[in-house]
Amino acid sequence: MRLLDLLAPRRPGVAGANASSWSQPPRDPSYDVPVPFACGYDDGRASLALLNKARVTQCALSRVCGVCGEGLDRPVVFVGTAAEDARNAFHFPPMHAACADALAANLRQHGVPVPGQDHVGEPVVVSCSAFEFVRPTAADTDRRPVFAPVTGARPAVVPEG
Repeated sequence: MRLLDLLAPRRPGVAGANASSWSQPPRDPSYDVPVPFACGYDDGRASLALLNKARVTQCALSRVCGVCGEGLDRPVVFVGTAAEDARNAFHFPPMHAACADALAANLRQHGVPVPGQDHVGEPVVVSCSAFEFVRPTAADTDRRPVFAPVTGARPAVVPEG
């Protein structure tokens, strides 16, 4: 093995893990739209209303896109609700910018809720260089994992005068 190969960034070998029977993403039976990777199961079940916790965790730990299932680079992008943005706590995994744009456009076009949410609202798109993955504890009432984007230090506001 060459040194260059050893020093190259390693991407998770998700092709085999994601292969299942998905040559194409399944369609949501309620909305008739393609279902993102994080909302599908290997047995063929798929719905925008469901977040597959195993795939959500795989997306977090292996830096895999929640929409297409391929490896992520920087920046990563989150699509969520205004409430998730205000809390800086998203439930749907990070994705590529192009996947986020396509997902948000699809949600708007079809009047579909953000995956894992139960109400339709304007999707919010947040780009960042990193994120924290927070697993729920026994004390949490919402047992879904949370992604907290790390947007870096915010510039200080200097008063004029």
